[in-house]
Amino acid sequence: MRPSEQPYHHGDLRAALLDRAAEHLRTGTVADLSLRALARDLGVSHAAPQRHFPDRRSLLDALAGAGWQRLDADLAAADPGPGAGVRARLLALGRAYVRFATGEPALLELMFAGKAAGERHEGPGLSAPYAVVADAQARGEVRGGDPEALAPALWAALHGVAALSVSGVLHGADVDALLVQTADTLLDGLRPR
Repeated sequence: MRPSEQPYHHGDLRAALLDRAAEHLRTGTVADLSLRALARDLGVSHAAPQRHFPDRRSLLDALAGAGWQRLDADLAAADPGPGAGVRARLLALGRAYVRFATGEPALLELMFAGKAAGERHEGPGLSAPYAVVADAQARGEVRGGDPEALAPALWAALHGVAALSVSGVLHGADVDALLVQTADTLLDGLRPR
């Protein structure tokens, strides 16, 4: 079949393009991701994806957005809830974040590239550290203060461990032990005085 004879319709082509692009990122890079190659993989004309993504940038933006939604869902699902205590919640969130980062390193990089470009994202996963701090303050587990001033330290620590886990600089170190040490150090600093 010549490209001009390839079918235009593909059921839910937008979702299929995002799924295939996410699959590609698990084995390839953002740099070699193209709408034309995705169309070929899905058996549609090279023009078909343009109905959903006018250009490569719009595909990458949608892919990053889908990544944020998945991360949000993973973190929300991992949170054992207020009754578990701040340490258990922080470790659960950290472990979920590390799993996401190690399973989707190229996607995570794309997600943060979008954030650097000024895109905004708000969701349950990103608000999880704020909720953990506010709840822990209410329970007397961490010192008082503005949760929005304290929570970024938790988020930065989780992201730092996740980033180190995919960077290769840890050289086989026990990432979970690092996560536990990081959480305990943070919580020691946040303990009520």
